[in-house]
Amino acid sequence: MVTIVKKVVVMVLLAVGSITLANQRANAQMNSMDDNPMVGGASMLKSRDIVDNAVNSADHTTLVAAVKAAGLVPTLKSKGPFTVFAPTNSAFDKLPAGTVDTLLKPENKGMLTNILTYHVLAGKFDASAIQKKINAGHGKASFKAVNGGTLTAWMDGNTLVLTDEKGGQSRVTIANVYQSNGVIHVVDTVLLPR
Repeated sequence: MVTIVKKVVVMVLLAVGSITLANQRANAQMNSMDDNPMVGGASMLKSRDIVDNAVNSADHTTLVAAVKAAGLVPTLKSKGPFTVFAPTNSAFDKLPAGTVDTLLKPENKGMLTNILTYHVLAGKFDASAIQKKINAGHGKASFKAVNGGTLTAWMDGNTLVLTDEKGGQSRVTIANVYQSNGVIHVVDTVLLPR
């Protein structure tokens, strides 16, 4: 009888240990997302780079196609860090009809690259870092994009807004999507350089 009780106790302890281990693994997997928001119906993992996360977002298929056409995949997979203001498919849809198709043509690679790199900052600027610069600038902050152009950031209530060199505005709809090589902020309008 004592032997049976010991066996039952050991089996219960093993079962509890297995459940605990399974919970720890599940928690570790959840923590690998590190509370990153979902984007385009997909988990954005901090352990992945900008490109590896973007390809999983159903909301960024146009951006991914443009990055590939411009030959920017190796750059955005590199160590960085980068800050990317990532326009959604609907942001690209706001452009005049035929614009995206024209930009994706090989002969327009330079123009496409200029537009895409206007959405990228060298360095990692999460929302709080941008907010600090806005506060220091008394309501506005200028950022130099990778293409050499300037973006102006400001707040409209609790929404971060970017103004491009042509006066167009884009709102950040999802901020602080951390990547292994930087941070992405999802935006609702394509920013256009001069």
